[in-house]
Amino acid sequence: MMNLKKLIVPALSVSLLIPTAGNVQAAEKPTVNTPASQLRADLDYLLSEHFVLAVTAMTKSYDGAKDAEAANKALDQNALEMTPAIASVYGEEGAAEFERIFREHNNYTDDLVNAAKEKDENARADAEKEVAEFVEEFSTFLSTATEGKLPKDAAAEAVKVHEAQVLEVFDNYVEGDYKEANETFREGYKHMYVISDALSGAITTQMPEKFENTKSDTPAADLRSALNSLAAEHFALAATGMQKGFDQKKDYDFVSWAEDAHTADFKAAIASIYGEEGAAQFEKVWQGNHINAQSEIVAATLEGDEAKAKDAKAKLDQFAMDFGAFLGAATAENLPASDAEKAIKAHEDLVRQTFDQYVAGDYDASYASFREGYKYMFGVGQALGGAIVTQMPDKFAGSEMPSDMPKTGFGGASDSTSASAIALTGLGSLLAVSALFLFRRKSTNQ
Repeated sequence: MMNLKKLIVPALSVSLLIPTAGNVQAAEKPTVNTPASQLRADLDYLLSEHFVLAVTAMTKSYDGAKDAEAANKALDQNALEMTPAIASVYGEEGAAEFERIFREHNNYTDDLVNAAKEKDENARADAEKEVAEFVEEFSTFLSTATEGKLPKDAAAEAVKVHEAQVLEVFDNYVEGDYKEANETFREGYKHMYVISDALSGAITTQMPEKFENTKSDTPAADLRSALNSLAAEHFALAATGMQKGFDQKKDYDFVSWAEDAHTADFKAAIASIYGEEGAAQFEKVWQGNHINAQSEIVAATLEGDEAKAKDAKAKLDQFAMDFGAFLGAATAENLPASDAEKAIKAHEDLVRQTFDQYVAGDYDASYASFREGYKYMFGVGQALGGAIVTQMPDKFAGSEMPSDMPKTGFGGASDSTSASAIALTGLGSLLAVSALFLFRRKSTNQ
């Protein structure tokens, strides 16, 4: 029986080191495990985590939260970890230039936060100008590095939309429009996967030999990326929601709304693969001893009720067993139930560890656990995606996603602006980026 821990732990090589061994079967049968798919997964992780931490750092700093400094440190660490990734593709000189541009732009968040606190429109305008300069400089870097495979205009538009979404989430939070803040958070989060799709496509087109002539936009790679998105967003929302519940923040109920919207997305993804009956079973297991149990842990912690907390944690252990059994059965044991259970329990342990350290006031440790738990989910996406593709190779063969895969962002939105919907249509990377801007649901402030 395979050891899921061995499969998950090395799933993420944030250095993006290019494998030297050939994958002779990549062209013969679909697989999520190709050099190009790994590149895309690594970019999925680094870019989406940047978005999550950028929003967290800004809102925590605005609130003057005790963990604001730790949040900003985590954001900077994410940027630092991108440097070796860039070096593995473009060398030390390219990596140094990337680090200079990217790390510096994180500093703009302080300017934007201070402008909001002081209601200083001139300071806000100056900060927005700095962001615009970053968009110009960074898009030039990306276009030059990829030798035009990612055109500057497309890169600039992608980065501009990202920056606008971060700022829109922050502005809505400051104004107390928490539903809109969480809606935009989910849009902005998904957009990062469109960027990683476009960038990985440009790099693999530029350097096909380094990636053994594999493609980053195959149906199997699309599935892995979609599962990456769903799994990691769940962790981020769960950890954030538990913190906000403990702090009794005004936006707690709206983070819970985002979790419900995410569950609907995940259910639609399961339905597209295993049908409505499978999706209904997924929802029953997912909601029962899982999402509700996390809320019970928060309530028990606030009440100081250790017995109640123990009962809630027991429910999470039961969830690991039940969901592991579900995944084992659904994948015809291509993902063994026992291994799935171990992986899910490890995930829940990281959620609880992040929360417990936060409650104890050990914020640096809490963010370290948050980053570990967030990264872990990309191994889960790889393992589950691999099992599904092995189970249904014909469904993921060829160059386009299956026609019955969800076209509405896994059910979370019905319009064509959804980043997940774009990523799942099988369009080329650059078309995916362009489509996002042409059909964007609403305009954002630049």
